[in-house]
Amino acid sequence: MNILTINLVCSTILFWIIARIYILPKLAAWEARSVIMPILVLHAFRHLGLMFLAPGAIYAGMPAEFAYPAASGDFIAAVLAIAAMPAVWTNARSARPLVWIFSLEGTADLALATFLATAYGASTYMGAAYWIPAFWVPALLVTHYITFVVLIRHWNVPTVPARSHSVS
Repeated sequence: MNILTINLVCSTILFWIIARIYILPKLAAWEARSVIMPILVLHAFRHLGLMFLAPGAIYAGMPAEFAYPAASGDFIAAVLAIAAMPAVWTNARSARPLVWIFSLEGTADLALATFLATAYGASTYMGAAYWIPAFWVPALLVTHYITFVVLIRHWNVPTVPARSHSVS
């Protein structure tokens, strides 16, 4: 097992413990927007995944089969997070679907990037970008989990009152 895998697993466990102790027990009491907005802000920084395409941030030889999908998937997740922010902030009808789209794409991107990094031996070429899978990806994974919990269990959809059918 390589050291990057150990770092990724250990960091994910630590972020999970933090979430389990400090966040998950309080979700029912918090407004969905109060939980989701900081997560969207965090994920808006996923443009940093473009570092996988930046010479100097990575070592020469980084497998393109990993670098391009990982960088573009992160960038798309950042754009989706930013697109969802105004809707979540204003409690727009589109907020929940936008958060679903963001979190499904973001989670799929992380799963694909992890698979491709392993399949193509990308850890050898991480260079300065090493902190992304060692620290950043675990935080992103756990916050996607929190997002799904909020979407499934705690996002109260406003109900529209039934229209009165009285005859005037």
